[in-house]
Amino acid sequence: MKVKVAQTAGFCFGVKRAVDKVYELIDSGVSPIYTLGPIIHNEEVVSDLEKKGVAVVSEEELSMLSEGTVVIRSHGVGKEVYDKLTRLGLSYVDVTCPFVLKIHRIVEQESRAGSHIIIIGDKEHPEVKGICGWCLGEYTVIKNVQEAEDFVPPEGKKLCVVSQTTFNYNKFQELVEILRKKRYDNNVLNILNILNTICNATEERQKEAGSIAGEVDTMLVIGGRHSSNTQKLFEICKKECGNTYYIQTPVDLDSEMFQCSSFVGITAGASTPKKIIEEVQEHVRIKF
Repeated sequence: MKVKVAQTAGFCFGVKRAVDKVYELIDSGVSPIYTLGPIIHNEEVVSDLEKKGVAVVSEEELSMLSEGTVVIRSHGVGKEVYDKLTRLGLSYVDVTCPFVLKIHRIVEQESRAGSHIIIIGDKEHPEVKGICGWCLGEYTVIKNVQEAEDFVPPEGKKLCVVSQTTFNYNKFQELVEILRKKRYDNNVLNILNILNTICNATEERQKEAGSIAGEVDTMLVIGGRHSSNTQKLFEICKKECGNTYYIQTPVDLDSEMFQCSSFVGITAGASTPKKIIEEVQEHVRIKF
């Protein structure tokens, strides 16, 4: 079986930095350690950290803590969470991805200047919730074509558009074009501040995944079920290769996936450890 693994598959810079920091805290004897939400959207990694004594807590549960160190994950949080941690006197380590921090600064600055912020992304995703938490005025989250078409520009307001770092690049372009064509007072809406804040690593990963999927008979996308960027990779690959499967570990592999297949492609989300990618690759080559 011929196998091609995407070079961009696996941990991105921000995720690796966050995970490494938690293991560093464990090794240095810090205890107890809490992560504000799962450190990454990968069940295998979260389970391993739990075995080492790291507990996952929600924002609501912070007030129940009296000691320990809280790790702010790579997705980032809103300003109110930092204020809450300070108010409670809790020690914290911030491993928010630098690319996400950049968006926080942009929306804070632009909203302070009076702009209406448009965030292209999923309002339920923790990264987007964190970005919303830095908007000092009105903002709108837009995820799909329908929401873009339904958006009514606020009168007399400048607009600033940013994106969730893991959003589908092509969908971002599509939604921005819809917004550009909006009319207000019979004039085409002039959005001067459109900032493509999709992470370069995300864009490269998506392009490579789509390219490989167009070459192979079967495409495997590895990642946690709650991983937003992995879900987007699956959507992209499925368009190019109908025989695309979303798996978490080698346990999910099935011989039916490879019927009439001689060429298999593999990619993985930003929260997928290298070890799991290698295990999947080995299983495909040896067992199928």
